[in-house]
Amino acid sequence: MFKKKEETDRTYEVDKTDEQWREELSPEEYNVLREAGTERAFTGEYNDTKTLGVYSCRACGNELFRSEAKFDSHCGWPSFYEPSEGDAVDLISDNSHFMRRTEVRCRRCGSHLGHVFEDAPQTPTGDRFCINSVSIRLEPAGG
Repeated sequence: MFKKKEETDRTYEVDKTDEQWREELSPEEYNVLREAGTERAFTGEYNDTKTLGVYSCRACGNELFRSEAKFDSHCGWPSFYEPSEGDAVDLISDNSHFMRRTEVRCRRCGSHLGHVFEDAPQTPTGDRFCINSVSIRLEPAGG
């Protein structure tokens, strides 16, 4: 499991105002990426995608995951067992909604991507990065 952090006032390489984010993102993208919303299960664009390629942050383009680490977890959201680089994401303790979870954020812009759970024994890491489709963009291999 990756090391969790407590919420910090850290600054990100991509630092924009809420107004700038609202201009660049659709209302659904803004809700998930900037307000830590969640898309409905089994509705996301990449839930069942098997296309080979690289998944990047929809807000800033930072590479986050590779299709080789994607697996079918049957949870309703795209799932990966590890980020493409060890420092591609930040993991933040999340105690909202009366639960203890670990939030996954883009390390470059701080956008909310989803959550990570230690409940995937069928994977090499045992981790399930449960990611909102609306927070990522797939660049197909060779494209």
